[in-house]
Amino acid sequence: MHCDNFDLSRYFRRINYTGPAAADSATLHAIMRHQLFSVPFENLDVQAGKVVSLVPEEISDKILLQGRGGYCYEVNGLFAMALEALGIPYRFVAARPMFYPVRRPKTHMAIIAEVDGRQWLCDLGFGSYGIRAPIALDQLNNDIKQDFDTFKLTCDAHGEYLLQAKVEGEWCNQYGFDLSPQEWIDFAPANYLNSTHPDAIFVQKRLIVQHRPEGRMILLGDILKTVTANGVEKQQLAEDEIDAVLQSRFGLASRA
Repeated sequence: MHCDNFDLSRYFRRINYTGPAAADSATLHAIMRHQLFSVPFENLDVQAGKVVSLVPEEISDKILLQGRGGYCYEVNGLFAMALEALGIPYRFVAARPMFYPVRRPKTHMAIIAEVDGRQWLCDLGFGSYGIRAPIALDQLNNDIKQDFDTFKLTCDAHGEYLLQAKVEGEWCNQYGFDLSPQEWIDFAPANYLNSTHPDAIFVQKRLIVQHRPEGRMILLGDILKTVTANGVEKQQLAEDEIDAVLQSRFGLASRA
């Protein structure tokens, strides 16, 4: 994705990456992991009553210069800027979140990158049970362990892929997608829905997720949850504690 103010060296500094910059699967894996562990998933703009901007230059400025995070269109959009700068071919795909009790539209964005002769599902913006490294699309019907999480990717006869995550010992559907390429502008309606609709989780509650190699930290409303291989710890925060937690735990200076 073209962005006039995106700078690859600034991006590498933001994600704390000092490795090679090559159009290969090793670099693809490394930068996805580094971005995931450095840039939080967050909906503070929506909570502040703003419609999230899809202007690429504003996304780049928000995450690289202001030290913010973002939700799927923003963090995956930033990743696409890096892929383009590295010369790694990719496409956006529209995904249908499937953990809701009713069928939902395809409001999620993911990326399919093509490198070293394989196609890879990349996604930095699915919150709590998002993948933690690229998954090859030919790695079907296998348990895929990533840190302490386990995922599975399947594909039916119609070319519909399904991503599942193992949650408390049970396989739970996360989202479905096909390989039809989407243009950036195609996500504008879904972005507006997620920024404004009263049924959207991002409108209803504050949601911040910071992944780490050893686990993840989640702030949902006023509940701070720390998830590691050893279990889950929960803490209810007072409203006057939120700003300090955003800064100390998630690296976010304010609530936007």
